[in-house]
Amino acid sequence: MCAMDASFGDLSDGSAAIFPRINVRDPYKRLGISNEASEDEIQAARNFLVQKYAGHKPSIDAIESAHDKIIMQKFYERKNPKINVKKKVREVSQSRVVQAVITRFQTPSTKIIIKTSVAFVVLAVLTIFFPTEEGPTLQVALSLIATMYFIHERLKSKLRAFLYG
Repeated sequence: MCAMDASFGDLSDGSAAIFPRINVRDPYKRLGISNEASEDEIQAARNFLVQKYAGHKPSIDAIESAHDKIIMQKFYERKNPKINVKKKVREVSQSRVVQAVITRFQTPSTKIIIKTSVAFVVLAVLTIFFPTEEGPTLQVALSLIATMYFIHERLKSKLRAFLYG
């Protein structure tokens, strides 16, 4: 008989087998399961190992403590779920609907944003300085011209810009 046989519990004198992963710190590795294992898989691994190393009390204690740690961790995660905001934002931004909307619209250049802002500031100033009793005819005419200008810059078609405006 060699020393390796004793470490894996294959003793020929009839004593109980010793659990080989008794000193492993990670409870998942100790039970021999993955971190994403379901509760049924955890329970099955525990039952299998308890049955296999039933005669050795320290082995059973190591198996039970690993099982308890995993079950308590799963319970805590269910009780206090962590919301990973970055992951959720990434999932939403990668969805088909959001991608379709994002590709449909594009951010205008800074030049266009400045032109639009100036046009609206001019309209606001004209509205303040030239109030009319009949209505803001001048302001409406200027906003129509500005709209047609910006549409023309975007579409490069005078007819379509006139029709849309």
